[in-house]
Amino acid sequence: MDIKVLGPGCAKCKATADMITRVAGEAGKEVQIEKIEDMRQIVGFGVMTTPAVVIAGKVVHKGTVPSHDQVLAWLG
Repeated sequence: MDIKVLGPGCAKCKATADMITRVAGEAGKEVQIEKIEDMRQIVGFGVMTTPAVVIAGKVVHKGTVPSHDQVLAWLG
């Protein structure tokens, strides 16, 4: 599963990527995380608050670090 983490590289952005990686590992799911730090690309997704998470081209979360349960739900 390809997941994009949008954000300028701040602590919350790193925590979001780390959370996704950790939950995927616990669930036995394979994920590829792409970090997008370019503001033009981020705005192109319609995102004004970061961190944001994009799965299958759709923004599924923005503004905070997602919870363990949120990430688990995305991974299905």
